[in-house]
Amino acid sequence: MPENQNIEWKAKWKDDYLEWICGFANAQGGKIYIGCDDDGKVIGLPNIRKLLEDVPNKIRNAMSIVVDVNQLERDGKEYLEIVVPPYPVAINCKGVYYYRSGSTMQTLSGPELESFILRKRGASWDNMPLPGFTLDDIDDELVKRFKTLAAKKGRIDQSVLDEDKADLMEKLRLTNAGYYTNAAMLLFCKDPDRWQLGAYTKIGFFENDADLRYQDEIHGSLLEQIDKIIEVIHLKYMKAKITYEGMQRIERYFVPDAALREALLNALCHKQYESGVPIQISVYEDKMYIANCGRLPDNWTADSLMSKHASRPYNTAIANVYYLAGFIESWGRGIEKICQACKEDGSPLPAYTVHPGDIMIQFTASEDRVIRSATYKVTEKVTEKVTETLDEKSMQILALISEDPAYTSTTIADKLSISRKTVSQRLKELKEKGIIERIGSDRKGYWNIKS
Repeated sequence: MPENQNIEWKAKWKDDYLEWICGFANAQGGKIYIGCDDDGKVIGLPNIRKLLEDVPNKIRNAMSIVVDVNQLERDGKEYLEIVVPPYPVAINCKGVYYYRSGSTMQTLSGPELESFILRKRGASWDNMPLPGFTLDDIDDELVKRFKTLAAKKGRIDQSVLDEDKADLMEKLRLTNAGYYTNAAMLLFCKDPDRWQLGAYTKIGFFENDADLRYQDEIHGSLLEQIDKIIEVIHLKYMKAKITYEGMQRIERYFVPDAALREALLNALCHKQYESGVPIQISVYEDKMYIANCGRLPDNWTADSLMSKHASRPYNTAIANVYYLAGFIESWGRGIEKICQACKEDGSPLPAYTVHPGDIMIQFTASEDRVIRSATYKVTEKVTEKVTETLDEKSMQILALISEDPAYTSTTIADKLSISRKTVSQRLKELKEKGIIERIGSDRKGYWNIKS
């Protein structure tokens, strides 16, 4: 049997393995075999009788738990099997908490430890009371926005939506022990940054992994952030590939709108807000990463995400409000919907990367959606012969037309900071050279770069 997430082979006993036992107990349980090499071949233990007595005592003294320690034999050689069950409460080893994630052992501390202990107690950070956050901090316009969305979706009785602000918060289960919760703050406060670090989203455009060209931060309520993020990404970070069918203008981003929205909602809904780290969106010309601090449910892997699964939201209170507002479904279909949107759009499927402290989704552009704009590169429809006969200004104009065939002379002039007269002259020259043609009228038509 090879080593995996729940099995370890060790040649001899070391007291350091107490930490591994603690990590197994806090995760999904596991087994440690003492007296085996890295390939699982039994090499034997000369002091197995003493270990049978010492190991259970060491475990009990360090963690106050009981595990099975079994003497086994193979090919005439004896070895130990330590069977660690998963524990429903948080276990520490000499005051330190460990957690087994994949094939790694994590030391839990700070917000991560707080979140872990809460989960073991059946609680969640978003449902914890927030002293000092009062009814006056709940924004009336956000409450009105939620009521409008929820009424349109029809997932909550209208009589509940007719309640006043205080009673509505109660009905939405956003109170605890007489206080409003962290979820109430994140959802219905205009400025959640006042109460929680990292309750926002960072967006950056990268030329490569080392060079950040520009960035933005999206702040505000979780009911507002989603639309703000999409608006900024489309206006500033992603350029749509513009094509025409007759006179109909068609815009296609390299990430389908439905897939982008679902991925962002997943990040906002499942993030570990207690980490104090914002959601991070990295945009390139040909790919996009969305990363957030979070963790998968126990026993889940990246493969589990891509297959059919039940809904297991990390922030149950936030997820409930998102569901009632019509933002998400309650069946764990978010990733399925992302993949479906990509398939229907003819885009590559996304890839998930799961680290011990964060989860990241990567969207990759198909080659026909990539717009090379940083150095005014034009499309393949412009041959080497053409580029040799044009000066830099004409090439810049041609690149803008390639970016959006509907650009007017005024728009091109504004983007290049030159006169409209100069643009008109260059466009005329490009037409005379047979490089471009005008389809339709001056007001409603568009430019076409000839093959």
